[in-house]
Amino acid sequence: MDYHIPVFLVYVLGFIHLLGVAAAIHALFTVRTAQGAIAWAMSLFFIPYVTLVPYLIFGRSAFDAYIRARRQANREMHNAIADLNWRPWIEEAIAAKASEAYGALRALRRLGRTPCLANNRVGLLINGEATFTEILGAIRDARHVVLVQFFIIHDDLIGRRLQACLMEKAAEGVEIYVLYDKVGSHALPSAYIATLQRAGVKIKAFATRKGLINRFQVNFRNHRKIVVVDGEKGFVGGLNVGDEYLGDDPRLSPWRDTHVWVVGPAVASLQESFAEDWYWAARELPPLLLPDHYPEDGVLCQVLATGPADPNETCALFFLEAIHSAKRRIWITSPYFIPDEAMLAALRLAVLRGVEVRILLPARPDHKIVYAASSLYAFEAVRAGVRMFRYRPGFLHQKVVLIDDHVSAIGSANMDNRSFRLNFEVMLITVDADFAAQVEHMLDADFALAREITAQDSERTHRLQKLGMRVARLISPIL
Repeated sequence: MDYHIPVFLVYVLGFIHLLGVAAAIHALFTVRTAQGAIAWAMSLFFIPYVTLVPYLIFGRSAFDAYIRARRQANREMHNAIADLNWRPWIEEAIAAKASEAYGALRALRRLGRTPCLANNRVGLLINGEATFTEILGAIRDARHVVLVQFFIIHDDLIGRRLQACLMEKAAEGVEIYVLYDKVGSHALPSAYIATLQRAGVKIKAFATRKGLINRFQVNFRNHRKIVVVDGEKGFVGGLNVGDEYLGDDPRLSPWRDTHVWVVGPAVASLQESFAEDWYWAARELPPLLLPDHYPEDGVLCQVLATGPADPNETCALFFLEAIHSAKRRIWITSPYFIPDEAMLAALRLAVLRGVEVRILLPARPDHKIVYAASSLYAFEAVRAGVRMFRYRPGFLHQKVVLIDDHVSAIGSANMDNRSFRLNFEVMLITVDADFAAQVEHMLDADFALAREITAQDSERTHRLQKLGMRVARLISPIL
């Protein structure tokens, strides 16, 4: 009996290696990027007993069947609203063509599914208290329909404040639609959902697809954060619903984040993005409202909703276009910095053109492997002339881009492979000198609280730390 145990183990290990080889071949054919394909294939071939299960969860990123199904659902949704006299922006879109600053972003007119629209009013919401005060206040003033979408909703103090506010408005007859991501909100208890449903709130989870294996699929997550009230006022940015976003997690506090509110034609674009996601989850359209009138003047805005079902890698191409279009400066803040070769090349070229390139990252990690990988990328960027900073007071989670003196973008997209190719994201691009000045003032305050990364930091880093960074970098394309 004892003789057969080692033989049995050899057969088991051999079978696992065969599965690893098969999975490695599958990765070579299906993973979107060469870096990701190599990272998966090598690890599956040499250590399948470690990487097979993670590949089921994190891999299979092409997942063609899902992409086809999502695209079909999008077509059905757009067909369903074709007779609603939707997209009320023909005249407003004409004004955007006259903008020299927007004209520098030449690809965006074709890259985005919705155009750049004039006559919007926008406002910065800095950190959690300002953001949730404004959002909850707008919901309390709702008369007809509230659309709510977050990647994470927690059953904590702020989560229950949102729940109570939605239930109160539902009791008044306001139609409430809530969409949360099934993986991002995995800790949300069923009792929280049932309480909302009993109050008349329509609430759905955004999931990849049905099926046993797909339950473990954490790619194609819906990372968007959108709130729209009565089709008149919209919110978008980096904050989810959780007490940590208000700074109540001692490990990461104070939490630094940014949201933005918008009133005007761009709110219709936010509703359309929500409608696509709701249609996927519920196979029905939410109510889509248009106000009686828009502001007579204001800010040019484009809602850029991106995702893995796009015909192009819209999010990655936006960052590339932003970097290439900069003439004087480009400032970027992101909690995660995992650029690919094209992104690093664009940053190098911007420096060589004489553009001031600054990137602000957190000094505290929330994901240690990602932090280690981003540190190595940061050292490489510094050697290329990019000014890299780490925000010291607490965890920095905001996603902001500032281009020259007129263009800014605020939303949910990080500067990493997951946002570039695997998640559904949304950014609000604004073209306005006054608003860009507000963003500049906000970022100046952030940079003042940051420490600049230098070449000496790389030299002082211990070899064992560098080894860990390089190992983290090897798997960074699949993070």
